[in-house]
Amino acid sequence: MSPTFVSQIFNSIADTGRELLDLGTGKSRNHSIEGLCRDLLTQKGEASGMALAREAVEVWAGLTEEEQLNFLLFLDNEMSPDQVRIDKAVAAYQMDQSPQNYQYLSAAIEAPRQELMRRINFAPGGTAAIVGMRKNLVGYLNEYPQLKSVDNDLKHLLSSWFNRGFLSLERIDWRTPAVILEKLIEYEAVHEIDGWEDLRRRLDSDRRCFAFFHPALPDEPLIFVEVALVKGLADAVQPLLQQEAERGDPRKADTAIFYSISNCQDGLKGISFGNFLIKQVVAELSTELPNLKHFATLSPVPGFMKWLTSVKGKIGGIPFKEIGAVKSLLRENEWFNNASILDQVKEPLEKLCAHYLVNEKSRERPLDPVARFHLGNGARLEQLNWMGDKSANGLSQSAGLLVNYYYNSKDIERNHEAYANERKVVASSSIQSLAKAGKK
Repeated sequence: MSPTFVSQIFNSIADTGRELLDLGTGKSRNHSIEGLCRDLLTQKGEASGMALAREAVEVWAGLTEEEQLNFLLFLDNEMSPDQVRIDKAVAAYQMDQSPQNYQYLSAAIEAPRQELMRRINFAPGGTAAIVGMRKNLVGYLNEYPQLKSVDNDLKHLLSSWFNRGFLSLERIDWRTPAVILEKLIEYEAVHEIDGWEDLRRRLDSDRRCFAFFHPALPDEPLIFVEVALVKGLADAVQPLLQQEAERGDPRKADTAIFYSISNCQDGLKGISFGNFLIKQVVAELSTELPNLKHFATLSPVPGFMKWLTSVKGKIGGIPFKEIGAVKSLLRENEWFNNASILDQVKEPLEKLCAHYLVNEKSRERPLDPVARFHLGNGARLEQLNWMGDKSANGLSQSAGLLVNYYYNSKDIERNHEAYANERKVVASSSIQSLAKAGKK
């Protein structure tokens, strides 16, 4: 059944429930969203419960920013677990570890807001509303750290509802409905899409685009990847993005370059789809184009310049004075167009970037988020590309450096295990040599 037909059925049930609720009170109800949620948790009837859930979704959509924040605080203040009940359940379980006491303890620990969200999720548009709630909530966490427990509960539920078993992989091309194509332009997070003609080039015959969708959000891509079908390992992104670039023959390409991966839903932050996406796209492309032998990314290094700026002393074998000289040169106007400056900074910057990717870690994981993602997926840190991205963003984030992460189907699982269990950064010999030069 299509999502539209299912929504019609649910709305019909909710309409019946609305009538029953009005009959029960003798007049039309007019609740705040907090009042609706209290009633929703105590309502046992399916139709009336769906009517209340739908009303809560509609009211949420019309709230001001202040009212939305107040609702999130309500979820923390009134919809948290009952500590007295937890204490009683713990005491009972310590005395008798029976299945019944275990069930009682599990029920006591779970916050009522989780059941509330399950019921809201049953309404038409409920899933989208909850994703929207979490998007707002994430934006408030720094100012209101007490909302972290609410965030943990929403993330827990969304992780279950958006697990890989519910997702469908779809290829995006020029025949895809415009409502989805517009979302690609809006959500592209790595290399901005400059209008429809730019998008048309990215969906051309020598390009591919794939996205994950969820049945509850049929017109909303969750994450998408853009792929260029080329010969050899691409070392710069601008040639891939040029609209006037010559179109290649995908049947003659030997390499698939993943040059942009964009998460689309802020409300699903921290719920990873990318690892499944890349592996499935590799499988899809291998079936469609058996001539493809290599699969690699052309990735940014978003944390490099921030890290380099924060360095106060020497880094391994690179003296502080030399690092200071490099930083000073990078502050020169148009340094990236000055051949003399480029000659002076190229070698130290490559060593520093390799050192950053391989050796600089937090809690035994690479500092760089893109490195954590691809290494965790089983890729190999393959190649540093000097002046691979000359855009303003590329220059500010990583002094123009880009990285190839190489996906070899024979080594993916072994690399993943080495990273997960031994915290090993699997890197090519060239990267290792650069990193050692920076570490000495």
